[in-house]
Amino acid sequence: MIERLLKKLELRDPLHPDERRALEGSFGRPQQVSAGTEIVAQSSSPDASTLLLEGVTGRVSTLQDGSQQVTALHIGGDFVDLHSFLLRRMDHGVVALTDCALVRMQHSRLRQLTSQYPHLGRLLWLSTLLDAAIHRQWIVGIGRRTILGNTAHLFCELFRRLQVVGLASDRDFELELNQSQLADVLGGSRASINGAVQTLRAQGLIAWKGGCLNILDWSRLADLAEFDPTYLQLEAMPV
Repeated sequence: MIERLLKKLELRDPLHPDERRALEGSFGRPQQVSAGTEIVAQSSSPDASTLLLEGVTGRVSTLQDGSQQVTALHIGGDFVDLHSFLLRRMDHGVVALTDCALVRMQHSRLRQLTSQYPHLGRLLWLSTLLDAAIHRQWIVGIGRRTILGNTAHLFCELFRRLQVVGLASDRDFELELNQSQLADVLGGSRASINGAVQTLRAQGLIAWKGGCLNILDWSRLADLAEFDPTYLQLEAMPV
């Protein structure tokens, strides 16, 4: 059930069989939620952390006028709110951007787990550091990249993240987000995102049809995006 989480963790450092068994036995029953469902409410105080099994969710900050900014995307194998374990209140919400499957781990169990297995605790801590690294890249993207470059960078990032958990084959991956959602991620208008996507298509860098994005020329797309995967830490790093 949590194979994608295990792949993410063990890319960096292998788990002891006891750690694997303990982690696998710590979640509740899987739940299905529809696109648009609020999984974690802004200003709430969760008593459990949610692991995404299938689908895409977004961390969302909502202003008083109802406008929203998506500040993170989660894919299968990602905790959407692991940081809620130590936060009193959430300064953002988490929303299902597609139909999703998820499971939850009670914070009381998470506390026991990280106390009993410090190595596992460090790996989970590392996952929050990687979240922060992705946030930094997104800030750079919105602040300094063009919409075209930032769109290309997001596609490169998602491809590499999906590869880790077995959700990308060769240069293809599912991307069921619409252009309005991408605008909320990339900080542009729907028209500007549409223009960027059309330019990437016209330059022969991507094809995107029926929810499947195909990277036709990885080298040129990565060059356009100035994509350096260092921030994703995609190598073994014993902790």
